[in-house]
Amino acid sequence: MGEPAKKPSQSLFGKYFRYTALVLFLSLTFLGVALLVFATQYFKQDKYDLLSNNVNQAMGVTVANYKRNNYLFVNSDTLTQVYEVLGATLESNIFLVNIDGQTLLCSEGDNCDHTNHTISSSVMRKVSGGEYKEMGNLSNVYHEQYFTVGQPLLDPNGKMVGAVFVSTSARSLNEFLVEILKLYGISALLALLAAVLLTGFSTTKMVRPLQRIASVTDRFAHGDFTQRIPVESDDEIGHLATSLNSMASYLSASEASRRSFVSNVSHELKTPMTSISGFVDGILDGTIPEEKHNHYLQIVSDETKRLSRLVRSMLSLSRIEAGEMKYTPQPVDLTDILLRTLFTFEPRIEEKNLEILGLDTERTMVWGDSDLVHQVLYNLVENAVKFVNENGTIQFSFQRRNGMIYTTVKNTGEGIAQEELPRLFERFYKSDRSRGLDKSGVGLGLYIVKTILGALGGEISVSSIVGEYCAFSFSLPEVPVSQTAVPTEAPKESGNKLLKSVKRSLSIKKQPPAQKE
Repeated sequence: MGEPAKKPSQSLFGKYFRYTALVLFLSLTFLGVALLVFATQYFKQDKYDLLSNNVNQAMGVTVANYKRNNYLFVNSDTLTQVYEVLGATLESNIFLVNIDGQTLLCSEGDNCDHTNHTISSSVMRKVSGGEYKEMGNLSNVYHEQYFTVGQPLLDPNGKMVGAVFVSTSARSLNEFLVEILKLYGISALLALLAAVLLTGFSTTKMVRPLQRIASVTDRFAHGDFTQRIPVESDDEIGHLATSLNSMASYLSASEASRRSFVSNVSHELKTPMTSISGFVDGILDGTIPEEKHNHYLQIVSDETKRLSRLVRSMLSLSRIEAGEMKYTPQPVDLTDILLRTLFTFEPRIEEKNLEILGLDTERTMVWGDSDLVHQVLYNLVENAVKFVNENGTIQFSFQRRNGMIYTTVKNTGEGIAQEELPRLFERFYKSDRSRGLDKSGVGLGLYIVKTILGALGGEISVSSIVGEYCAFSFSLPEVPVSQTAVPTEAPKESGNKLLKSVKRSLSIKKQPPAQKE
């Protein structure tokens, strides 16, 4: 039945769980980084807005003081007090520098360290262009990061004479980000935990049907097709389970058919071979008297022909089922093939004194392959001749319906029991009556007929009344009138001669008007 299925080195649950956990982790990490970036930008902008408001107030006071002193100088005592009040509001440093970047006065008063440093000329040039903002050490004035906003101080002519700066430590940003990170970390951890639990639950629920499918398909691999997968959903897994169940049913039927086929073939081969071997051995060892040699050699010959028919039928069947029988559909003269087939059975028809009806009809064209159509007609005519009663009738009829030609081969006789009709087209099946009357048949003829008709796009059915008749009706696609070649005079004469010859040989009568059965 094959080697046992190997267990997977990695479970689907583990792989799916790891992938999901990794996606969640990366998503939360990305979200955390984005949150920190946006929080930083928001905090910095908020600081800059506050410092800008503060520097505007300081600049307003400074300009007013500068104006009261006729734009000659500023009153340091007054401005220092105002700077100290404004600076205390935001915990910031406010200081005034001249055009060279040197500190003139500061909100820190005597504790001011700005007087020991000079603002660089590059910063002063930037301030002259408008409001200046930075997060840094302001030309090495500070030993750590500071937020700084500066504005130029202008004289009445619009010339820059100095600048006012407001600075505050950036440590509050770090503290803010740390708090944000703590809150996000706790929230993300809880969300990750909840996601892991939900993922584990959903993954288990999703993988469980796949595990059942794997278990049942493993039984399929070992030849046990009795198991079925429960279908619990209408999603892809449910459809997979349904497909696998259908596959199991098909394989089960195929396996039963294969075993029956092998058993029947073995039986059909064994019976004639046993007879042949026994009679030949009897002749060789003298058990059978010499005067009976011809009798038993004739039996051996018949059994050999039976084996040949069986092998030939098996080869044809194998080619058809394997799709190796290639053919090109073309117009086929059904009546012509039927007449030629009847010639084959002329001796047996005359022996039984049969009456043939229904051949006085116009030419009937179908789509098919002449060899395959001949095989269909040969099998059906052979069955009719074989099982028709002495002095009985074989009747043919043709009907056109829905683009198909329906041909019926009907013979009088004992007929077939209704319970046997559904099985007539099975391989190696022989009805009880045929087992008694037909010792040479192998039970493949009707199965081959059905298989050929299926390949040609047709169907076959059977009807029978015990003690009266048996009729096989098959269909083949009709050849459209536009594609039917107009026959020349030579084929027409040939066909007429053939029909006349059949009439003379078999005393075929014209078919009477059709009667309802």
